[in-house]
Amino acid sequence: MPTVSVDKLDLFERLGRSYTTEEFDHLCFEFGIELDEDTTEEVEAAAKRGEPAERAHLKIEIPANRSDLLCIEGIARALRVFLQLETCPQVKCVLPPGGEKDLLTCHIAPETAQVRGFTAAAILRNVQFTQRSYDSFIELQDKLHQNICRKRQLVSIGTHDLDTLKPPFRYEAKAPTDIKFCPLNKQKEYTAKELMTVYESEKHLARYLHIIRDSPVYPIWYDQNDQVLSLPPIINSEHSKITLNTRNVFIELTALDETKLAIVLNIICVMFSEYCEVPFTVEPVRLVWPNGKETITPDLSSRATTASAEYINSCTGLSLSAAEIAELLKRMTLEAQPSPTNPDQILVQVPAWRPDILHECDIMEDAAIAYGFNNLTKTFPTTNTVAQQLPVSKLCDVVRREWAYAGWVEVLPLILCSHDENFAWMNRKDDSTQVVKLANPKSLEYQVVRTSLLPGLLKTIRENKAHPLPIKVFETSDIVIKDPTAERQTRNIRHAAAIWCNKTAGFEVVHGLLDRIMAMLEVPRIADDAKGSATHGYYLKEIEDPTFFPGRVASILYRSGQPGEEITLGVLGILHPTVLASFEIPYPCSALEFNLEPFLKSGKEPWE
Repeated sequence: MPTVSVDKLDLFERLGRSYTTEEFDHLCFEFGIELDEDTTEEVEAAAKRGEPAERAHLKIEIPANRSDLLCIEGIARALRVFLQLETCPQVKCVLPPGGEKDLLTCHIAPETAQVRGFTAAAILRNVQFTQRSYDSFIELQDKLHQNICRKRQLVSIGTHDLDTLKPPFRYEAKAPTDIKFCPLNKQKEYTAKELMTVYESEKHLARYLHIIRDSPVYPIWYDQNDQVLSLPPIINSEHSKITLNTRNVFIELTALDETKLAIVLNIICVMFSEYCEVPFTVEPVRLVWPNGKETITPDLSSRATTASAEYINSCTGLSLSAAEIAELLKRMTLEAQPSPTNPDQILVQVPAWRPDILHECDIMEDAAIAYGFNNLTKTFPTTNTVAQQLPVSKLCDVVRREWAYAGWVEVLPLILCSHDENFAWMNRKDDSTQVVKLANPKSLEYQVVRTSLLPGLLKTIRENKAHPLPIKVFETSDIVIKDPTAERQTRNIRHAAAIWCNKTAGFEVVHGLLDRIMAMLEVPRIADDAKGSATHGYYLKEIEDPTFFPGRVASILYRSGQPGEEITLGVLGILHPTVLASFEIPYPCSALEFNLEPFLKSGKEPWE
């Protein structure tokens, strides 16, 4: 969860009183956040040593879904409303004196769809910055960039001194060699292509270069005089940078995700509109899209929804009326009132800066926080249940126990792996119908959810190949495949797999391991010539599989005892040399992998 560092004295001044560390820790607990650290003692100790004086800070851990608490302004405002020191502020868009016709206009070029096709903007008028509020403004942008913006990948924020620019503005996309400007904190002009090289050595910005580096066009903001505002999502212009003397702030955002774009813009506007000459007012901006359509941003209107008093009471064990619950919700910055027509219904207005309120259960949680979790009556459940192990887990325990008795070592690799490990290194092709891919992988090591247990076992052998031979490892765990018929569009399947690594292939060893577990499961070996019969058992059939050595691989076929029902359980064989080379294993290996779940449907379950 994100941790926000706030000035201790500044926060207490906003709250109207001082707190001891214990008192503030209790307040945070009641509100649903956590005091991680109070630096008061460190500051006092440094002062005694004669070191430069610093102000004490409170480091507060906040929930990941509460982006409105990523700055001192948001935390102080939420706590003041929670303590009933003020009511929820009404933030609104205010048109310029000339009305809608005088709105600042931004024109969006069609080429921007190639790189970052969504954008939004707003203006904060007559802002009065202090050093602390200015620092908070910059820090909030950084916190948003690292969290909801996913390191600027989904959304990037640019803030500018409007008085240094001449509207209307243009949001365009050009070839990197056609863009030239003086970037923030630099003294000379560079082309966008040159900046990709310049910033490679700057750790703070180098991690964002990949977002647009390979794009044929780069996004760029201009004013009427062709003065560059920013090159999103990398850097702003030195010309329009904001300072303590800035009075009118132009905020522009570019994005790949339209929903997160609106959330981020609303949060920035709401958090810092309190510093405007007329607090909590934001001047909107007109956007003219390539198709001629016009939109006005930001949209700070609240969202209307309803909640049931009966539902909230059933979840919390309370017996409050709709009016009483509405009062609790007001302490959590939600405008609420009982319905005039339905005594059980609560009419709720969700502010634009509370994107975490998605369902009725979120409203129930806020009501419980406002009431106090420690104040809820402690009761025993009205029903008693007896825990029971899942059949598939019992089956896994049989496999795990028998293979361990046979001298094999169980390993537990990660369920995520790289795309190459799951496919190319195993001589398999990805047809995109089975594998579940991560939309935003942290690294190349974790791109997909595995569809086989073998890559994890091979990686384990690779990292332990210095151990004495033979290396005998196994795993019983889940793989994941796509399933359009399932509610979550995916399905977990329990597999068992083992690999023997020695100076000789050892095909007979894994064959014996398979026969042993089948004997324990009371699945007999049968002939493969009883087509369509009701015989219960398994047999092997030679196949071609690029993962294994030609002529040294067989599929495991299983008959449950139902006429005509035959299932391919898995495969066993000697691994192909190219597979072993990909995993840097110098010795031959034999492998076995099969599906355990068909045994659960056979009706013959000796492990029960």
